[in-house]
Amino acid sequence: MRSNVKIGNKLVGDGRPVYVIAEIGINHNGSVDIAKRMIDGAVLAGCDAVKFQKRTPEVCVPRDQWLIERDTPWGRMTYIDYRHRIEFGATEYSAIDAYCRDRGIQWFASAWDEPAVECLEQCDPPCYKAASASLTDHPLLRAMTATGRPLIISTGMSTMEEIEAAVLAVGQENLLVAHSTSMYPCPVDKLNLRMIHTLEARYPRVPIGYSGHEVGLSPTWAAVSLGATFVERHITLDRAMWGTDQAASVEIGGLMKLVANIRDIEKSMGDGIKRVHENELAQRKKLRRVRSPNGVHAS
Repeated sequence: MRSNVKIGNKLVGDGRPVYVIAEIGINHNGSVDIAKRMIDGAVLAGCDAVKFQKRTPEVCVPRDQWLIERDTPWGRMTYIDYRHRIEFGATEYSAIDAYCRDRGIQWFASAWDEPAVECLEQCDPPCYKAASASLTDHPLLRAMTATGRPLIISTGMSTMEEIEAAVLAVGQENLLVAHSTSMYPCPVDKLNLRMIHTLEARYPRVPIGYSGHEVGLSPTWAAVSLGATFVERHITLDRAMWGTDQAASVEIGGLMKLVANIRDIEKSMGDGIKRVHENELAQRKKLRRVRSPNGVHAS
């Protein structure tokens, strides 16, 4: 049996309800009000958590890209100014924390650098997430696990050797691993959902999940049927909004359908033990036939 990992007041693992993460990321475009509307949508859909992304622009943006100008909804600005414009700081995350507590939903973030971990620690998050891009940044992975909180790692754009090195760097205790393919949006023929079984076999005591960037919902449902113990999808208020992740995101109506059908899939899986249900007995009596060498007889 795969180990359960406790995230806040919820257990994630085999035999537990699928832990559904609504990835807000930076789709809030720097607006706390937009973020709150997305949190409301995640609550309405029945998600377990919302997730953000936290970067320190001076650390994460290469110095030679700082002064490159680009067009944005707020006018033309340098790339470093743009990164600051859409980045939440301690004040914004304090407001997010209070709002999520009031709405009864967990929140956490992908920390992209060590100062981001220090900032997020002030809000006492239930866990951390390492983005696929951070899988080979072992000092960052260790900084997150050093907090004593569970760590979810995504495995997009990574080889099996890189995945194994990351797991070795942090250990398997309080670890969750998400299969992912880092294309935005990702064509369905590149999703390779059977990697869920590959990761399950390689790490039999670690909860395995799925972080999807495809258009549509059915691959996420398939991932749940294949055994994903947690799933993550980017969400948005409108896929036509400005931003790099909006087109690969799920709008709130789709999110509601996604979660509702995940819960139906959970109920439908059963335990694999064949039994005749009481409500089948009338049909059995009426319709069942047994053919014998001497003719056909009702059962």
